[in-house]
Amino acid sequence: MPTLLEALEEKYGYAHTSDIEAEAELLVSIFVPKRPPRISVPTVLVLNDCGIDQAGSADDLKKKCCTVKELDLAQNKLENWNEVFNILSHMPRIEFVNLSLNRLERPIISPPVNRIDNLRSLVLNNTKLNWFSVEELLKLLPSLEELHLSLNEYTHVLLDTLDEDNHRSRNNSSNNDDDHQYEHSTSMMSSSDDDDASVGSEGSSCCNGYRKTNAHEGVRKLHLNGNPIRDWNEICRLGRVFPKLEALVLADCPLRSVSPSPSINDDINSMKNDEDDDYHLSYEHFQNLQLLNLSNADINSWTDIDRLSKFPALKNLRVQNWKLWSKCDSTEHERRQFVIARLPHIEILNGGGRIGFEEREDAERAFIRFYMEKPEQERPSRYAELIAKHGKIDPLVKIDLRPEKKVQVKFIFEDRIENRFVDVYKSVTDLKHRLGKLFGIAPCKMRLYYVDQTYENQMGPEEMKYPNKQLYSYNIATGDKILIEQKK
Repeated sequence: MPTLLEALEEKYGYAHTSDIEAEAELLVSIFVPKRPPRISVPTVLVLNDCGIDQAGSADDLKKKCCTVKELDLAQNKLENWNEVFNILSHMPRIEFVNLSLNRLERPIISPPVNRIDNLRSLVLNNTKLNWFSVEELLKLLPSLEELHLSLNEYTHVLLDTLDEDNHRSRNNSSNNDDDHQYEHSTSMMSSSDDDDASVGSEGSSCCNGYRKTNAHEGVRKLHLNGNPIRDWNEICRLGRVFPKLEALVLADCPLRSVSPSPSINDDINSMKNDEDDDYHLSYEHFQNLQLLNLSNADINSWTDIDRLSKFPALKNLRVQNWKLWSKCDSTEHERRQFVIARLPHIEILNGGGRIGFEEREDAERAFIRFYMEKPEQERPSRYAELIAKHGKIDPLVKIDLRPEKKVQVKFIFEDRIENRFVDVYKSVTDLKHRLGKLFGIAPCKMRLYYVDQTYENQMGPEEMKYPNKQLYSYNIATGDKILIEQKK
């Protein structure tokens, strides 16, 4: 398998400086006012899926890659963190690194002495990296602002700033082995750094204990998509480890609630005071969070929407494909209105443009009208707030635009006139069969002409030639005429 340098030369065609100089002796020299492209390595280096498993010559790396700012090494064969550190140590300007789809689950045993001061964005999706290695990386990256840890099979977050887990979930509704292991592990939080080599992949599918760590004040964006985390307690740990977090992406995580202590009485809890502990614990570690993506969560209660309204800085929210929406007896537009009405500070919902003044006002008024017809005990606390804002609103007038079911029509056949009521939801064929019995004419020998009493002089009769057409489509009204003609 190639080294990074070999992959670099294979993809970009870089040759050694000595080869270029030897070739130059045979050619006429032409002055070009910039560095030769065969020597200059781009600042954005993309070497994904090249089979790279090691760094290569340290001296050559230092010469060729000293100006690199962005490095994409996704889907290679890197397994040893020492090789990764060898690469990064020779890129002093590096700001972005993508190591996704490299098998980096081995623990970081000998981290470098010098920190990587300029790295701001690190992508480690689908690397199966354990949490204790994440901690080592955070120590080495003081300037880190954006961290991607998606698809790493995390069920728990094994880092915390607390000495003990004071926010353990009290939900006992699930009795599987994973939950039992979680309850056992919360009492085993360890602040020691022992047994680094034995942690294996405990950050991915099991949890043997938590480690106390220091908060990282730099991380602003965290992506944790597609990890099977179910308990908001685990997310609260992230809020403590990253107190300045502004964007948290948790799409495709099967979270059951936005409460650290989910309860079967969620609907009752929604009526409690705003200062209730259940609400407070949901957001207390996310004071700076502006963007939250919870799409495809297993959340099934409007109470969790109410909890999200308490996040003090939250402006941008994604809550698509919740279980809650499938059980709502309402249109997508109505659901959007109810969510907007419950979240007074949200400016962007499920992507798209900003929520304007008119959309918000319409949503809040629709919310009031919906709940004003409900019993008082079913009204959420937001209802009272909106009544205080808008006052009591008159219900919308219900207008039925459907045509009258039966109208009286004058039927004329030769010299005979009959006034009869007809069902406008019947078809022309149905009408012919009825008239056939009344006038003694076979339906197949009958032609019908509709005469609108309002436009009789201007338009004249209209043949009713389509047998399956329903009568209301002719806009038939009481007082209109239908002429009957017998075919010869």
